[in-house]
Amino acid sequence: MTRVAVVDLGSNSTRLLVADVDGDGVTELERRSIVTRLGQGVERTGRLDPEAMERVYAALAEYRRAADELGAQEIVGVLTSAVRDASNGAEFTDAVRERFGVAARTVPGEEEARLTYRGATSGRSTSAPTAVIDIGGGSTELIVGAGARPDFHVSTQVGVVRHSERHLHADPPAPGQLRALREDAAQTFAEAVREAPRAQQGVAVAGTATQSASILQADTLERGALEALLERLASVPLEQRRNTPGLDPARAPTIVAGVAILLEATAALGLESVAVSEQDILIGVALEHSAFRLSHPQF
Repeated sequence: MTRVAVVDLGSNSTRLLVADVDGDGVTELERRSIVTRLGQGVERTGRLDPEAMERVYAALAEYRRAADELGAQEIVGVLTSAVRDASNGAEFTDAVRERFGVAARTVPGEEEARLTYRGATSGRSTSAPTAVIDIGGGSTELIVGAGARPDFHVSTQVGVVRHSERHLHADPPAPGQLRALREDAAQTFAEAVREAPRAQQGVAVAGTATQSASILQADTLERGALEALLERLASVPLEQRRNTPGLDPARAPTIVAGVAILLEATAALGLESVAVSEQDILIGVALEHSAFRLSHPQF
């Protein structure tokens, strides 16, 4: 058994999992999430913003202390869409390794999808074709499988930070802006899943799904309930939205885009509902932590 700390440096949030890993079993000890918006402005400038990087560094300092206090034997990290897209992404990755002693690497979209699928389906029956939806700040991964490995996966340039910045310029969002966002996401997803096998059930992971479940107090999200939630969230200004019961105030700036994207993803996959799971890429990376460490022998 190995005690592992995993950090996920996403485009919207920086997250930590500390867990004991024994073969294919993961026992969670600690899980944290801080909205750091690393992907802020990347679509417009092509670079990671210095203030955004500093927010991530502050979160990593806290996470490193927590990992040490819990006796983590290995600390690994995964960097995704924002860092893939940024011209200074490699420089940022080097800083994460050197300053915090994290065996971190930027994964391509294909690997992100595979790791997400492994985490989301850990301990869950996938005898029936299962779709996994992972909505991030800069990208959305859509995966379909019926066993230990996915049969289909795609990483799309659709994300809550990216599409909020691209489309939602009024507060609250104007109906035309929200419609344009949904049409943009729908078109991207329709093209992306054209060759995907038909899924019989769906699982949604990451912040949009878990926050929607928290607001609706439901473990399964029905399309009708999501449509009503989107209308409710999009009808009020940001400061009022922050006070929504069950919503982390830090996620209020991107939750409208998130729910809209989730609706279009479920539609593209032919799903009327999705189960919500905390099992995600953090679990997938924990299960494969050795590959991250071996790719950086200095750790």
